[in-house]
Amino acid sequence: MINPLEYLFEKDKVIETINHLFVFTDNRDWESVKKCFTDNVYFDMTSMGAGKAELLKSAQIIEAWNKGLKPMEAIHHQVGNYKVEVDENTANAFCYGVAFHYRKTKSENNIRTFVGSYNFHLTKIDSSWLIDSFRFNLKFIDGNPDLETDN
Repeated sequence: MINPLEYLFEKDKVIETINHLFVFTDNRDWESVKKCFTDNVYFDMTSMGAGKAELLKSAQIIEAWNKGLKPMEAIHHQVGNYKVEVDENTANAFCYGVAFHYRKTKSENNIRTFVGSYNFHLTKIDSSWLIDSFRFNLKFIDGNPDLETDN
């Protein structure tokens, strides 16, 4: 059992890891994104129709994100309403999230918005919290569904 002050400190570090994941993704800083994950991550984007949930190498996730986001001129994730439970070496976190993708198109339908929530599991390795499970729960998508190919 960790003391209340340590609990608050560790809870803040968990939230910081999740925030870093999204800020680094928005900046396409893939080396820093990799530092937010364990080597293997249980990855679940089934709510978006992205195939089955499975254990992936973090490098596979980053490669897919890099490829999928490459056509976008700008990406912006906003997360909040955190609920975090921390144990000594593991944590569960939940948050709401909104992601905006922007790409100038001839149709002028330049934005796609994803709205949903996330569930994370993190493991403390040395003094760092790393994400070993990532699930996105889509509520809805709005905007241009063909943003990548709309010329």
